[in-house]
Amino acid sequence: MALFGSRDPGPGSGRRPHSRQRRTRPAGAVPSGPFEPLPQQPDGAVPLRRRDRRGRGIRGPLLPPGMPAHRTRAERFDDLVLDAVDVLQRRWTDQLSRTEFAVEDVPPSDPAPWETGGVPLGRCFPAEAGQPPRVVVYRRPCEVRAADLEDLADLVRDVVVEQVAALLARSPEEIDPHYEGR
Repeated sequence: MALFGSRDPGPGSGRRPHSRQRRTRPAGAVPSGPFEPLPQQPDGAVPLRRRDRRGRGIRGPLLPPGMPAHRTRAERFDDLVLDAVDVLQRRWTDQLSRTEFAVEDVPPSDPAPWETGGVPLGRCFPAEAGQPPRVVVYRRPCEVRAADLEDLADLVRDVVVEQVAALLARSPEEIDPHYEGR
């Protein structure tokens, strides 16, 4: 009676039982064929492995220590918003001193009553009940509308300018002379 998973084929099967023993060469024997033996280390240490067991190179670190880390789309978008805000805060320091700027992935599913038409790219919330004024830029709608990273930077700048203009009750051209009005 053979146990489940046994490798012994039995006496009448005509097959040899599987052996887990490795074939070994005597010490100092040179392999036959085009391969050269690994050089011996002078201190008798084991030579370093150059390949894994499937013949591929040993996997190294994904990002070498000297390389800058990979940035996600959300991190790059945050940087674009911060760049746009920095330019405006230099010009409108007093008016924007208490204003908070935020990034959210998508707008809420319940639009404000004055928002008609398409998906909003940003919103401004005036100061009320002790809360500072806030400007929110929505990442995914902006990314979907932009053709490339340069277009996304221009779009983000315009959205921030429009929301700050609405917050300060001024025209976007007055807030930023480079406003393109998409």
